[in-house]
Amino acid sequence: MDLIGVILIMLNGLWLFLPAMVPNSAAVVFGGGTKIDFGKSWRGKRIFGDGKSWRGFFGGAFSGILLGLILIGISAIFGSEDYWGFGQFWGCVGVLACLSFGAVLGDLCGAFIKRRLGMERGQKAPILDQYDFVIGAFCITALFYPDWVYANFIEGWHIAALIFILVIMFAIHRLVNIIGYRMGLKKEPW
Repeated sequence: MDLIGVILIMLNGLWLFLPAMVPNSAAVVFGGGTKIDFGKSWRGKRIFGDGKSWRGFFGGAFSGILLGLILIGISAIFGSEDYWGFGQFWGCVGVLACLSFGAVLGDLCGAFIKRRLGMERGQKAPILDQYDFVIGAFCITALFYPDWVYANFIEGWHIAALIFILVIMFAIHRLVNIIGYRMGLKKEPW
């Protein structure tokens, strides 16, 4: 495999993972309303906290699915039968749902862990803040579409796509949060 081939694999992996990268940012935009934990506590601490609402959860997840459908449409325009790695159409929809809902579920798990550690909403949690949604997206997608995850992110040189995502995610997460902070959508720039 030459360098150009590896770079194309990495960029394709990023393309395939975009539907998992949108939900958490979109959840901030759609957020508000009824809290997922309904204000309840567990062992004296909020389950998820005020930052997690049903509107944000579903608004974020469906935004990721919508972006994925747009990406599929773009690849169809250029005549790709497997939609540049997403697979056949109905399988694509399942993969998109898993990536998107997995991302918001991973973020919920991160909030749950932060509350158990006694951390307040918005408090920095390096690594957890940047990778909870990545882990959630890969775990849920691997649960329902293990062959797709294996073929696009693990098999042979495709591991380069996974490594690329893990390496750049810290910078992307930070950049998106700074933008959200400057737009007044977030209280902290992390």
